Amino acid sequence: MSLLDHPTGGYRVLPGIEPYSCGVIAAEGFEIVHATFERPVPVSEGFERVRAHLGREGRPVSALCGVELRSPRPFSFEGFAAFNASYAKVLKEWGVFLGEVNPVARTNVAPEGQAPGSPSFYGFSYTRECDPTLPPTFVVAGAGELPEGVLEESAIVRGGETDPDAIAEKARFVMGLMEGRLRGLGVGWDRVTAADVYTIHPVAALLPGVILGRMGASAIHGIRWFFSRPPIVGIEYEMDLRGVRTEIRLA
Repeated sequence: MSLLDHPTGGYRVLPGIEPYSCGVIAAEGFEIVHATFERPVPVSEGFERVRAHLGREGRPVSALCGVELRSPRPFSFEGFAAFNASYAKVLKEWGVFLGEVNPVARTNVAPEGQAPGSPSFYGFSYTRECDPTLPPTFVVAGAGELPEGVLEESAIVRGGETDPDAIAEKARFVMGLMEGRLRGLGVGWDRVTAADVYTIHPVAALLPGVILGRMGASAIHGIRWFFSRPPIVGIEYEMDLRGVRTEIRLA
């Protein structure tokens, strides 16, 4: 699908499904900044913290282009849909939506240890002005082993299987999704600065061939493995990516 320009956000959007986009890339003259909270912040407070930070940066709320959430446990498919409706309602009220398209890339996972008591912000991404000659920055939304645009239990790759062979197949499938989204944004692995893996299953055996072996030059940065479950019961492996110059931490 073609990229959509966000007229006030300073970025372009690779459309996804109702809860989130597949990814975003900064428009010319803007860069994407990635921010992480030191401790997860409950969603309602998190939105207000994001709004306040953007205000201090002199940016409109529509500059919000990426969200990372942490949940107490994986949702059922029905529970995930209900949560997404309340989450999207805020973005609509902020005027972030492009018509019916949710432009904000998102990752939402459930930590296996020290999970928050309610869905919470872990981090977010936003745009700010920069030297227009600098390379573009971007965020690829989280994806598990489901085909693009599908949220159905029957479509899970190797559903119900968690042996090493099944996890490897799931990981290869997700790597394919990541590569497809990178192509959709017009960038490649060489521009990736952070690759995050979310699973409770061992990843060491996957690194040489399935993950790092496909990442090209960006493999020098390694991966960050979050001992977490994807957001929906039955999904076992998720990844997201970004390519940014600026990472900040917020108290």
